[in-house]
Amino acid sequence: MTGHPPLRSDAVGLGLRRALLDPLRTASADAFDFLECAPENWIGVGGLLGEALETLSARHPLTCHGLSLSLGGCAPLDETFLGRVRRFLDRHRVPLYSEHLSYCSDDGQLYDLLPIPFTDEAVHHVAARIRQTQDILGRRIAVENVSYYAAPHQGMDEAAFINAVLDEADCDLLLDVNNIYVNAINHRYDASAFLAAMPGERIACLHVAGHFDEADDLKVDTHGAAVKDAVWSLLGEACRRFGPRPTLLERDFNFPPFAELLGELDTVRGILATNRDVRPRHAHA
Repeated sequence: MTGHPPLRSDAVGLGLRRALLDPLRTASADAFDFLECAPENWIGVGGLLGEALETLSARHPLTCHGLSLSLGGCAPLDETFLGRVRRFLDRHRVPLYSEHLSYCSDDGQLYDLLPIPFTDEAVHHVAARIRQTQDILGRRIAVENVSYYAAPHQGMDEAAFINAVLDEADCDLLLDVNNIYVNAINHRYDASAFLAAMPGERIACLHVAGHFDEADDLKVDTHGAAVKDAVWSLLGEACRRFGPRPTLLERDFNFPPFAELLGELDTVRGILATNRDVRPRHAHA
């Protein structure tokens, strides 16, 4: 089964959450351009929930953002699970599958996204696992820069590590703008310089989300609040540098009235439209 065409560069999307099924199904056709789900939460689901997923994926492109592949882990990749993911992606004609540049398992699931050491050894390890994943799935994937609160070892900075993994794995990047902001505050680096170091030609999608202000120097990536003004500004900066890219609004809990989420999507649309004629600059330009 063939997939949906690639997403338009000005496409705006929402996370497909079960709490939002009713408003998503009754929303006007132009309220959003695509939906994103974690395949782990939907593979094998039948009944009314399965029917709702089928209805929505027939109406809108469905992208997938995985939670449990553990690309940075040491246990062998779960090839049986990846086979199930491939069938899910094919069935729903998914134009983009992404995973986190982190690990989440040891002897079993750790139920958290944990940071990978920024070392040459880790680059080779993760890149090999990404290539294996792409071979099994029969498609390129994108990996996401993650928020992290402790750095186990840093032989290079985060931007250099991401670039090295992308180059060696030959995969794409899902650039999470909120994670850049959160990490820049927590680890005291310059968010604009980080953006400038990203390889624009590999950016397949952007994410924005809300976070919690624990303190002036500590932000927590929660996906449970409205997007902050500083993150909107950083999204605008990303689009001025790289041009518009498909952009997803993540919200996982504390759901406001659906109209408020649509209002945030309108903000995304405005930022993408403002930068629709931007000529992308190369990294470090």
